[in-house]
Amino acid sequence: MIKTDVVIVGAGPCGLFQVFELGLLGLKAHVVDSIAQPGGQCTELYPDKPIYDIPAVPVCTGQELTDNLLQQIEPFGAELHLGDEVTELEPRGDGFYLKTFKGVEFETSAVIIAAGVGSFQPRQIRAADAADYEGTGIVYRVRNPEQYAGKKLVIFGGGDSALDWVLALQPIAEHITLIHRRDEYRAVDASVDKMRALVAAGEMDLYENTKAKAFHGTDGTLESVTIADKEGNETTIDADHAMVFFGLAPKLGPIADWGLDINRKTINVDTEKFETSTPGIYAIGDINFYPGKKKLILSGFHEAALAAFAIKARLEPGKKVHLQYTTTSPVMHERLGVSEAAE
Repeated sequence: MIKTDVVIVGAGPCGLFQVFELGLLGLKAHVVDSIAQPGGQCTELYPDKPIYDIPAVPVCTGQELTDNLLQQIEPFGAELHLGDEVTELEPRGDGFYLKTFKGVEFETSAVIIAAGVGSFQPRQIRAADAADYEGTGIVYRVRNPEQYAGKKLVIFGGGDSALDWVLALQPIAEHITLIHRRDEYRAVDASVDKMRALVAAGEMDLYENTKAKAFHGTDGTLESVTIADKEGNETTIDADHAMVFFGLAPKLGPIADWGLDINRKTINVDTEKFETSTPGIYAIGDINFYPGKKKLILSGFHEAALAAFAIKARLEPGKKVHLQYTTTSPVMHERLGVSEAAE
């Protein structure tokens, strides 16, 4: 059983910054996220895309923002439980008991939900026998590109992820075939132009207005994919792996069963503490809702600061929580580990 001041559900930018704001007030936190790496949407959906609206940072990528936040929270020693999910939450005494899918148990005084738009699950491909090859022949995320060197790949999708992987893997794969259900793309024009140039040069194949019909193989090993166009004409393509990039579908998951005041796929909060309908449970970032809500990272940072002060007051009732500035406060310097530098 892990005992801590706060459990943060979600390791995106807002969840990570929440660690910082709690740490400044002397509160310890553990962070749980279903994604295998920190960063939430920033690293899962656009790690290399530029972000322009972080205050005092003219431009940074999603990955750079995440890396900087991880560096910023280092002094506070928060433990990140990644690739896991909180499946149980129940009030216990003055706090809460939580349990994750992997069996990690927490006793905590407060819970902060910073789960973005929920847990991301890949939109799965629907075709005959697809389930037989999930996780082996059919993959939804590329973790180690080198394992596809010299392989015959069929890639499904027409967005940035699909085109990015087409261009990244084409030099090392034996052959790539791109399948798109339309002839218009959601990817940036430059990527589409590069892909069409490869097709024109005979270095890869492209089928538009086409979708998967069936997958074939032996003992879970994928061998080929049958596709069909709008007229029903079928083509079977040899394939060692099929990569599916239909995007990620956000789902509230277990959070929907925690008895909170849900507003569609968001959680209603107040604007003083960013507390939910259950005292001691807070929600910040894209997952919360209040009048005038704007789904911006900088808004989530503001919410994290106010939630931290509210939790400090909850844990120390009757004691005033003083606002101290990191510029001048010796207490802040000590917690940040910069006392000597400040002197």
